[in-house]
Amino acid sequence: MLVPLGAALLVGCAPVTPAPATSDVAVAGPIVVFAAASLTESFAQIADAFEAENPGTTVTLSHGGSSALAAGIESGAPVDVYAAANAETMARITGAGLASSPEVFARTELQIAVPAGNPGNVTGLADFADPDRTIALCAPEVPCGSASARVFDIAGITPAPDTLEQDVRSALTKVELGAVDAALVYRTDVLVAGDAVQGIDIAEASEAPAVYSVVALSRAPNSPTASAFTAFVLGGSAQRILAAAGFTPAAGITPAAGITVD
Repeated sequence: MLVPLGAALLVGCAPVTPAPATSDVAVAGPIVVFAAASLTESFAQIADAFEAENPGTTVTLSHGGSSALAAGIESGAPVDVYAAANAETMARITGAGLASSPEVFARTELQIAVPAGNPGNVTGLADFADPDRTIALCAPEVPCGSASARVFDIAGITPAPDTLEQDVRSALTKVELGAVDAALVYRTDVLVAGDAVQGIDIAEASEAPAVYSVVALSRAPNSPTASAFTAFVLGGSAQRILAAAGFTPAAGITPAAGITVD
């Protein structure tokens, strides 16, 4: 089940049921997962697969910018699992003592997204500095925004964005609607958009990858199921789903059948 981030935060002050003290509690019951917007489709499939493998469990997903999700967790939202799109945002949660030992489970890279047919005739990063073109970027505090800033710094380009979006899917939507000539999003988001969007590779993208990590929160209302879900994300079934969506397993994960590590 998918719920809006705002709705999830409205219950931020609800009491949290302490996790059972024993480690042999059966995996059952509901969990709430906060996950980066770029994981929307993949985590929907992963949640379905997890529920099928663990009858009696229910996974409620809430997606948004990793920084906004982290703020919700910090404010006390009753969340079981957090999946972030960069290490810096995850460090906010672990640094506050809200979780420990996150696991890296996937990565992807930035790509220029343009509307079908490329009406703005965008060819590369240099076009993002052209004031005559309409450009969307993620806001600096968002993982795709910080990755974009690194890419522009490497390329020696000062972009001139017309809009700064609070998550990568908002930037992608601007491209799909033809509201902008180009945006920097993740390669996996371009794939999600299908024929509505074209992707243009950039050489600097490999130097600023999006690295995804997941963790069960220390005050998770359903700790046993939260831990089981994070383990599931690292396992073969979930990794196959992520690979099919264009994500690459992170170093240290042994690929399951059908997964290729670049």
